[in-house]
Amino acid sequence: MFEPMEFINNLKYMGIGMLGVFMIVGIIIAATCIINKFTSKHSDDEK
Repeated sequence: MFEPMEFINNLKYMGIGMLGVFMIVGIIIAATCIINKFTSKHSDDEK
């Protein structure tokens, strides 16, 4: 049986889970950018 109030009560947990996913993706993107910055092979003169 579908209880609409239980769905509303569970939105808090869904929001926390989505926030966690976005934080992890942000950390992965930041780590990738940092690694790319330190391992790029071109010099500053070529810019």
